[in-house]
Amino acid sequence: MGRFIYEGDVKTEIEDRALTHIQLVMTAKLRRGEPFGFSWKEDVSIGGGRTTVWVHGGSALVFKYSGSRQPSINREWIEALAFTANSPSGLYLVPEPVDAGPREPNRVLERA
Repeated sequence: MGRFIYEGDVKTEIEDRALTHIQLVMTAKLRRGEPFGFSWKEDVSIGGGRTTVWVHGGSALVFKYSGSRQPSINREWIEALAFTANSPSGLYLVPEPVDAGPREPNRVLERA
């Protein structure tokens, strides 16, 4: 299980594969100078609820992975996450769709 850390003190656990896809979408948007909101549901063990942070070029972001290997990339998942990131509600985790195409483990996708 990986961790997303925002500004050093806002943290959430996200499965490594999902976190990799979120990171790709976030970095693509930030490279283009596009700020956005990122929301997630908090675990009931810490009180539940939902958290949203505003991600912009000056944000301190950390993506910490428990595993050492980068997972293969599902282009359809990148597109689905990018769709949410470009919406008024901002980026949030959606289930991974079944990818019909080949997976490429180390390719950075620019379209996100």
